[in-house]
Amino acid sequence: MDPSQTDMSARFGGAGYLYRLLDAAIVIACGLTATGLKFSDEAVADPPQIHLFLIYLCGLGVIAIFPAFRLYVSWRGRLLTDLVVRALAAWATVFALGIFVSFLMHQAGAVSRVWAATWFCLAALVLTGLRIGVYAVLGAARDRGLDRKRVALVGFGALGHDLWRRVERYRDAGYEIAGIYAEDHEILPPGVRRVGSLESLHEFVQQHGVREIWIVLPMEAGQELREVLHHLRNDLVDIRWIPDVMSIQLLGHRIGEFLGLPAIQLNSLPAAGVRGMAKEVFDRSFAACALLGLSPLMLAIACLVKATSKGPVFFKQPRLGVDGKVFQVYKFRTMTVHQEHGVVTQATRNDARVTRIGGFLRRTSLDELPQFLNVLKGEMSVVGPRPHALEHNEMYKDLVQRYMMRHRVKPGITGWAQINGFRGQTDTLRKMSDRVEHDLYYIQHWTFRMDLQIIARTALSGWTGRNVY
Repeated sequence: MDPSQTDMSARFGGAGYLYRLLDAAIVIACGLTATGLKFSDEAVADPPQIHLFLIYLCGLGVIAIFPAFRLYVSWRGRLLTDLVVRALAAWATVFALGIFVSFLMHQAGAVSRVWAATWFCLAALVLTGLRIGVYAVLGAARDRGLDRKRVALVGFGALGHDLWRRVERYRDAGYEIAGIYAEDHEILPPGVRRVGSLESLHEFVQQHGVREIWIVLPMEAGQELREVLHHLRNDLVDIRWIPDVMSIQLLGHRIGEFLGLPAIQLNSLPAAGVRGMAKEVFDRSFAACALLGLSPLMLAIACLVKATSKGPVFFKQPRLGVDGKVFQVYKFRTMTVHQEHGVVTQATRNDARVTRIGGFLRRTSLDELPQFLNVLKGEMSVVGPRPHALEHNEMYKDLVQRYMMRHRVKPGITGWAQINGFRGQTDTLRKMSDRVEHDLYYIQHWTFRMDLQIIARTALSGWTGRNVY
């Protein structure tokens, strides 16, 4: 897909550390301003050092914790009150952690209460005020036709007509109907392309930069609905089913409201809202503690890898992350340096490429420890489907039913498939199918408690396996 078609607000959310640094700079600037206001008339020239320490500590906390509150994802279609509440909750969390650290350092008594209150309120006003302003600017821009998100509509009966009218009415939401699949006798709105058949839907999505599919087929069109999902099985796009209100109670998918109409999410992220924020915070905190606690072991492994074979300590390889975003996965190098020539060959029993220390690291999964860096960067989760080589994704996406759906969540260091024996070499289609089946079960039934159980089972018995070479 042409990158120029990427949603502007998604770019605002995905521009990475630039926007986190902006929020961190706001927190630091407000802290320094509060310091100047409080201590400018004091007899002591310099304020207690604990104040400056907390300012810069909370600045780092903003970079690490704010993403868990979904402040840097697309704002399209989200309520302004939701953004403001999330910003306040994120800042309150960081501020509370900073004050807690001052208690641990036995410096809480030296912190000025007036200064702390001034800093908190000032930063809260600027952080929320900035978002209110950007939200208003984005809404005005979309209302004028800028930053539109392209959508394909499947079905155009009475409900489809109503949905199209709502898109035209709520122009500040920033949606554009790029094409409609409808019966030949149905008249489409002026300027809207007709999708000739369900078979051509995939090609239409690719050619016209479509990012969402809205299905408004009648409830009796079950076969057509299955065809839509089949033709879009390899497209990492959001799919919304907007059904008849009377049938909602019969369905098991997550239900919400969209543009004033009930919508069933057929292909949405399972970890959302407060539960998703809890998972993000847990992942980053767990990764930071793991890297800190395991640093002596990782240093020893790095020295052994370097001493026993030529080449770099770490092995990096592109993998597919959440929603098809490519990232570099980190591992300790366990093989001799060699060229794959475009084909990734899985390690087999007695593989000559595996070094002596590499064989031990692979059998015990210690080579995976650097992936806590990926978790800390937000590219992976502690628990989730294991990321596969890009070549394997291309190989299996048309061989294994719903294979690409495992990429709707962040890949993990360990997962439901791994603790159930499906780790290591997947030399048959059946093994890969079983792994994907377990990955999809995890995605569909995810809970925070399930993550903790998987971590516990991995720590006790999940580090080795019969198919790991």
